Amino acid sequence: MITATDLELRAGTRTLLTGVTLRVQPGDRIGLVGRNGAGKTTTLTALAGEALTADGEIDRRGEHGYLPQDPRTGDLDVLARDRVLSARGLDALMHDLAKTQVAMAEHADGPQRDAAIRRYGNLEDRFAALGGYAAESEAARICANLGLPDRVLGQPLRTLSGGQRRRVELARILFSAAETLLLDEPTNHLDADSITWLRDFLRSHSGGLIVISHDVSLLEHVVNKVWYLDAGRATIDQYNVGWKAYLIQRDTDERRRRRERANTERKVDQLRGQADKMRAKATKARAAHSMDRRADRLMAGLADVRQSDRVAKVRFPTPAQCGRTPLLGTGLSKSYGSLEVFLDVDLAVDKGARVVILGLNGAGKTTLLRVLAGQEPADSGEVQPGHGLRIGYYAQEHETLDVDRTVLENMRATAPESTDGELRKILGAFLFSGDAASQPAGTLSGGEKTRLALASLVSSGANVL
Repeated sequence: MITATDLELRAGTRTLLTGVTLRVQPGDRIGLVGRNGAGKTTTLTALAGEALTADGEIDRRGEHGYLPQDPRTGDLDVLARDRVLSARGLDALMHDLAKTQVAMAEHADGPQRDAAIRRYGNLEDRFAALGGYAAESEAARICANLGLPDRVLGQPLRTLSGGQRRRVELARILFSAAETLLLDEPTNHLDADSITWLRDFLRSHSGGLIVISHDVSLLEHVVNKVWYLDAGRATIDQYNVGWKAYLIQRDTDERRRRRERANTERKVDQLRGQADKMRAKATKARAAHSMDRRADRLMAGLADVRQSDRVAKVRFPTPAQCGRTPLLGTGLSKSYGSLEVFLDVDLAVDKGARVVILGLNGAGKTTLLRVLAGQEPADSGEVQPGHGLRIGYYAQEHETLDVDRTVLENMRATAPESTDGELRKILGAFLFSGDAASQPAGTLSGGEKTRLALASLVSSGANVL
């Protein structure tokens, strides 16, 4: 399946992993966990063969399906259904079958019709070998369980929301029948029913699985092994147990490490104290040196204590003053082709209001939010800004971030009136300290991009979020 030997990974000058050996075998369902920015996504990307390693070897056997955090949907003019079927090459075969049927109809007889009939037979054989119409039905079942009904599957990818595109990619990976699945946050944009179905699907997967997820229920129900990526020690602690047993074992391991370190440090202090006393006598200098070396060996042999995960401390500043109704929408309508998302909508956001937008997956919640934020025009109607309006928009796919700019430069663009010192203070609260502020936004993990987007929101001084 996948074997990594003496793996070393870097992000710029930072070492993420060094000297790590990993193995994924059939039946392994592995949860890859660790704090945000530790390198989980980079590790998964390297194991999938999508990123270079600094050192070590990765051997991959059999087919593998990789779901990245950011959907890579290829040609946006392709229908969602064809994108899913392309995982087994069925989309191209179905198009060839349709073209050959047309050729057969155009030629009533003669050698051209005979050639078309032979070609059609060959295509049908290949189609059947790949599962044929049963596979097409299987793809539709997977899509339906992920909240992708037929009306969505018949649309071009460019008309779908970011969440729908990501579900199309997840459906494509699950339909591919790959032996090893590498999934980065697969529950993003899924509702409760879809998450429950996905848990059952992954539990029944007979091949290998590595999953990164913040969904504890998924980890509890699916994984039978846990890899903890410890950024401080640049290693992966491997636990051959399920999620709940892992939590207990990890806590036990940490308490043991701390106890061993405390005992060793106490013994080292005693040895160094004795050595200092003995150095006062010339006849004891050699023995004192021997004690120092013994103390050094004891410290060198100590296992590092895992550092506690840092937690962001978020506090929104007092927003700029605004009028009684800072945001007003009248007669708003939006369609994508023949798909009507919303029609003649009137709404008002009053000062102090806390509004939630609810709806099924793909109903148009993000589209409505983008229209209100001025990120996308309405087909008709008007968004009227009230007195003093300052909108802060948090994008689902982090598209408001400029990936070519550094972390600090993105903050400057959001809050040009703030000093670098003020912006660095906010970044520090979101766990971007020191050189991290100079890192290009395009190199950040999904979790780090989320923190940067939130930090930008805090620094913006917005009065409507």
